[in-house]
Amino acid sequence: MPWNNLTELLSQLVDFAVGKILIIVPVVVVSLIAIKIIMKLVDRMLGRLPTDETIKTLVRTSIKILLLAVAAIVLMSCLEIPVTSFVALLSVAGLALSLSIQNFLSNVFAGLQLLASKPFKVGDYVDAGNCSGTVYEIGLFYTKLTSVDNKLIQLPNSTIVGSNVVNYSSQTHRRVEIKVTASYDAPTEQVKQVLSKVVEDNPLVDREKPIMVRVNNYQDSAIEYIIRVWCANEDYWTVHYDLMEAIKPAFDANNIEMTYPHLNVHMMKN
Repeated sequence: MPWNNLTELLSQLVDFAVGKILIIVPVVVVSLIAIKIIMKLVDRMLGRLPTDETIKTLVRTSIKILLLAVAAIVLMSCLEIPVTSFVALLSVAGLALSLSIQNFLSNVFAGLQLLASKPFKVGDYVDAGNCSGTVYEIGLFYTKLTSVDNKLIQLPNSTIVGSNVVNYSSQTHRRVEIKVTASYDAPTEQVKQVLSKVVEDNPLVDREKPIMVRVNNYQDSAIEYIIRVWCANEDYWTVHYDLMEAIKPAFDANNIEMTYPHLNVHMMKN
């Protein structure tokens, strides 16, 4: 009798397993084929978009995970396994995971925003997150800058998105502004002519854009003049330093004193 019961139990288990396999195999095969077809369509659509490859990879991976989750739910339904508890478990796990990796997700979404909006590109010189440097790499989590003294700066993308970004390389031309002081004894027109000659002698200054040499301020012991000229973006610092180095010799050649704060003491005799 026990042997007959055991045989019957094994027979029932085999029938049950075969029945489940007959359900699982078709569902899995159809699901995998459907996922493959959908992913091909997704790849074709993403290939037509002028989007960064990092974004495409993330979108592709996210869609595939979502499709696999749907396939798992369908399979559980076919096997008559309660889906509600599984979905609730996934929700709780997803909430716990999102809280534990909140900063990580913040950097990821900020990275996607940077890649989509493109406020700068590799090679641009920027101010971002209280740091300055040339953009070396734009990643999904961090953006790397190279400082002028060749230090590597890694900024979390969330920091960049939450701060003001100044891109010095986005435009083809930049304006150079220089302020210089001269004595009250020097006629203003003479000083302006000398400064204009300094500007004129610089071959990198763009003559097609406005050139300004004007009196800017009357200080306690000097008159302040301002020079504003335009040049190609890549020539900015060359023009800046060339003008700075040329002003002093030009003033000396025309007997114009570059003043500095000083105090005149007049002795009075009884």
